Amino acid sequence: MKTVVILQPGYLPWLGFFDQMNKANVFVYYDDVPYDKHGWRNRNRIKSSSGVQWLTVPVLTKGRFGQLNNEVEIDQQKYWLRKQLPTIKQCYAKSPFIKEYFSEFEELLQQDWKYLVDLDICMVELLCRWLNIKTEIVRSSTLNIHGDRSERLLKICQHLKADQYLSGVAANNYLNVDMFNNNGINVLWQNFKHPVYTQLHGDFESYLSAIDLIFNHGPESSKLLKGN
Repeated sequence: MKTVVILQPGYLPWLGFFDQMNKANVFVYYDDVPYDKHGWRNRNRIKSSSGVQWLTVPVLTKGRFGQLNNEVEIDQQKYWLRKQLPTIKQCYAKSPFIKEYFSEFEELLQQDWKYLVDLDICMVELLCRWLNIKTEIVRSSTLNIHGDRSERLLKICQHLKADQYLSGVAANNYLNVDMFNNNGINVLWQNFKHPVYTQLHGDFESYLSAIDLIFNHGPESSKLLKGN
């Protein structure tokens, strides 16, 4: 059976994102759909001594209504890394594996990124390596496949010769499951049980960026993720 997952890029995504990626034979970055400035494309959360802390990449949106994910540019005038990198380093200064991972993380983050999607995808590829996820990855923008919401998802699955389409439960509000079934593709719904692991800074907080798990558990992170 060949399982396909199609998700929009995200900045330092949560563990559920990587759970879907791990369960796919092919993972498709949905990088040519309209950008949602209130979504997770340019932000995520980590944990600090004072609670949850947001990490945000400033992007150019004024006068750019309707731009696609792969058209969104990072706002270079905000000098966001000057604050974000020290924040991450401070929040995880006492984590057991910060020294093993932070230098490579910092080096990647400091590259001269123009487009948000390129930063998002390269960061995900780095975290995949640390989580030992080796799923084949493609960008929807390279496939030249069009159609309405469910129709396009179906066409991508057909193009990739999928038997199964794995989706997050949020898509239950719009996905035309009958369309998939009628074309011989079974729709699966993600049932992700968030692992509880040892964290810094008090009681456990779920739904954080995957770097929280990695900086705290290092090589064991893959086992903790895939065990669920």
